[in-house]
Amino acid sequence: MDNSSTSVDTHYDYIIAGAGCAGLSLLYQLLQSPSLKDKRILVIDRSFQKSNDRTWCFWEADAGVFEHLVCKQWETISIHSGHMHKPLSTRPFTYKMIQGIDYYQYIIGLAKQNANVHWREANITQITTDEDNGIVHFESGKQSSAPFVFSSIVPKHFQASFTDSAEHKNSTLVKNEKPFLWQHFKGVLVAFDTPFFDASVARLMDFNVPQKGATAFMYILPLSDTKALVEYTLFSEHLLPTAQYDEVLQRYLSDMIQANAPTATYKILHEELGAIPMTQQSFSNQTAPIHTIGTLSGAVKASTGYAFHFIQEQTKQVVYQLEQGLAIETNMHDTRHYFYDAVLLDILKHHKMEGKEIFSRIFSKNKAATIFKFLSNTSNIFEDIQIMRSLPTRIFLPAAIRVLFRRG
Repeated sequence: MDNSSTSVDTHYDYIIAGAGCAGLSLLYQLLQSPSLKDKRILVIDRSFQKSNDRTWCFWEADAGVFEHLVCKQWETISIHSGHMHKPLSTRPFTYKMIQGIDYYQYIIGLAKQNANVHWREANITQITTDEDNGIVHFESGKQSSAPFVFSSIVPKHFQASFTDSAEHKNSTLVKNEKPFLWQHFKGVLVAFDTPFFDASVARLMDFNVPQKGATAFMYILPLSDTKALVEYTLFSEHLLPTAQYDEVLQRYLSDMIQANAPTATYKILHEELGAIPMTQQSFSNQTAPIHTIGTLSGAVKASTGYAFHFIQEQTKQVVYQLEQGLAIETNMHDTRHYFYDAVLLDILKHHKMEGKEIFSRIFSKNKAATIFKFLSNTSNIFEDIQIMRSLPTRIFLPAAIRVLFRRG
């Protein structure tokens, strides 16, 4: 880690580098704390002119703190694979959807009512340390410091980019001894000219799409009977050229139209394209007073790519540690569930069993509520065993042994 003795221009109690989901979630939690809400806070991002670049889905048993931001929720999901079309009740959970733009605008608007929160649109060149502080360096040559710097900015060499080049298509973006996959996707918000969707059911996984040598499924979140987010998602080592996502999405929608309403037409209202790392490798070697949050710190669940729930829990944990004067620990995954994630990643990475078969088995043999608890790291050991029994011992056991030896 670099050291710096250069004087800084401004000093704060906390610096938040990156105003995405993790950074704004931490800001929100700080402002909810009676003992921390008046601290001097600096929030840094390239731009605070946010777009609707993300859609987050998660499950809760009760109304949450962001309930007023939920644009749609479902109590039934469905899984499709081959001839299997299985609806599942989510109770006692509800599957909820929040649009990124609503989340960004709410927290930024709330925070701007506080004079102790400062904002800086800038590119960060590096973050260094002196004896007591983290020091954030800007392209302008200016610097800001704080005894606690929280960064969610993923290093450039890890950031996913989308191109149509053969070089990109055939490259592996991250090389590491631990399994690494991308959860990558393209989604389109479509509006039909006639009732087309069952708005009461979220199609969580439809594996009846081109697998591309990976784990691939379509995800349909109907906002009404005419409007839905339709997303093509893959778990694989390589991203696809944008045209390939478009091709699968168009074919899928065309097949649905042909099967259900041959005269229906639709228009695309919005598109989103992204990639989430599925791995247990570290993206950063930073130590105090620099602390990583969000994707950078492993808040994403390695075996599924789910992040929103874990980011909320992580930022609550950080604020509690600050309140109590404890050492900052951002790890969100306990040993038992961390191990399960490693085993499932190993199976997917080495194609010991295709993801389509794994998830089809898990959802066909278990209640949605049990699966949601497992995916939230809140299941008990008996529920874990029930989930794992969905997979053949001849597949699960060798993978578990490989993971145990690798960890050793």
